[in-house]
Amino acid sequence: MVDGTVAGAKRPAPWRGRKRVKDARGKFVAVRCTDEEYAAILGRASEAGLKIGSFLRSLALGDPGPRAARRPPIERQELARLLGELGKIGSNVNQLARGFNRDGILPGFPEILAAQRDIRDMRTALMKALGRGD
Repeated sequence: MVDGTVAGAKRPAPWRGRKRVKDARGKFVAVRCTDEEYAAILGRASEAGLKIGSFLRSLALGDPGPRAARRPPIERQELARLLGELGKIGSNVNQLARGFNRDGILPGFPEILAAQRDIRDMRTALMKALGRGD
């Protein structure tokens, strides 16, 4: 008994417990393409919020399928801005902690309002980057 199982005992099949679909996909289609074509297909699939297989299936059949993984489009510029907002919040929190440790009292109300504003801006940016905001 090495990993909690009895020697000689059968381990359950890896697909056990997974919900089966009645129209399981058992066939595989391979397509060869250049690096540029692959990058273009990947980019268009990302814009559509789908994986490559689901994207190509939707183009060929008009439907990506019942279990197509839809992903929100990633806006890199918005995520970079979000990272900057996170840095601002860390700086503000550090200043608050430093002031408290030095003086034993919290710094003024404007610093707390600035941190709150930064958190709100970060939340708005995150929701936008995830495709859930305006």
